[in-house]
Amino acid sequence: MIDLLLLLTLTVAIAAGWWLGRRGNRPLIWGSSAQPPSEYYRGLNFLLDGSQDNAIDAFTQALEVNAETFDTHIALGNVLRRRGEVERAIRVHQNLLARPSLPQTQLHLAHLELARDYISAGLLDRAEKLLIDLVAESGNHRRVARRHLLEIYEAQRDWSAACEVAEELLPKRSLIKSADNAADEVGQPVSVLLAHYCCEQAALARVRGDYGEGRELLAKALRYDKACVRATLSLGALELSAGQPEQSIKVLKTVFDQGPEYLAEVTPLMREAMDSLGIRKNLCSYLEGCFERSPTTPLALAIAHELHVTIGNEAAKNFLRKSLKDKPSLRGVALLMSLHDSSEAGDDEPLERETIEKIIDQRFSHRCTHCGFRNQQLHWYCPGCKHWGTIRDLGTTGEALNG
Repeated sequence: MIDLLLLLTLTVAIAAGWWLGRRGNRPLIWGSSAQPPSEYYRGLNFLLDGSQDNAIDAFTQALEVNAETFDTHIALGNVLRRRGEVERAIRVHQNLLARPSLPQTQLHLAHLELARDYISAGLLDRAEKLLIDLVAESGNHRRVARRHLLEIYEAQRDWSAACEVAEELLPKRSLIKSADNAADEVGQPVSVLLAHYCCEQAALARVRGDYGEGRELLAKALRYDKACVRATLSLGALELSAGQPEQSIKVLKTVFDQGPEYLAEVTPLMREAMDSLGIRKNLCSYLEGCFERSPTTPLALAIAHELHVTIGNEAAKNFLRKSLKDKPSLRGVALLMSLHDSSEAGDDEPLERETIEKIIDQRFSHRCTHCGFRNQQLHWYCPGCKHWGTIRDLGTTGEALNG
């Protein structure tokens, strides 16, 4: 439908140029000719025959590039890019840049569209150069160009360069109060992006054993975005690796105020920290208190596991039976069945449990709250919509039966 509308637009644009040229006795588009060029009629024939690709080529050749036809060429290139015909889109936008007589504002827009073509084609180095030039030369497109630079640096995992560009997008009055995007800007708040870039850098520092730099980067992440659960979880893990279990527990307990849906991610770290201090029994009471305030399937499973280890089977089964009435889930049922001893299990229970476990394995357990992308585990970056921190366990999003 979009292609057809574009072809009709091209047809009208060429016909309008011919009509205006005749009306004023000075052709606007086709030089000295008072008739449309032959490519125009070829394009119409292709369009009537249903050959849209050939029609686009013919109309493009018929429509000379000038300030009046610029928008039509831009629209054509964008449609080609969306269709996946990136090479043809590049040719259209390169053709625009080969016209230095066009107004500078139009040349800058062609610059931007060509950079988008290169990104779609995976030619990130070429796109980066174009975008850096735009940042330097075009005030109108500077923010958009920087946003695309972030996309490139994320793909290249160049977190230092990403931070540098993102900081330029922050409101100049403050590097901290950065949650307000430009009114018409697409994408997550820059503060959210910066927090995750700092987390990526902190992860590298932790691998190197540089805990001091890691702490600084994670503290910086939380200054950018105080609600960044990833930064808090990473700081808790770092403190544990650095031999500071008390500090790790203190940090991890703040996750509940940031995002209670992430409590199940906290549990393994807190378990390790409390084990090292000999206070493992405190974990279950802490999790139960959190569950009363914010019940989720992953948290119920974590509590049942702790009860099974620290108290026994009956305590774990009693808790699961109660929680499953309020929040049914396949994972909960499978765990309950696995806790049954031989006297409780029926003849068919092993088969039933195996069937449920297969169903669970075949289903996605996590979903992006922004685009709906699903996968089997938590990732901080969604490959579907390229958003950070939007993937959740389905057991925390009202889809408990999926898990």
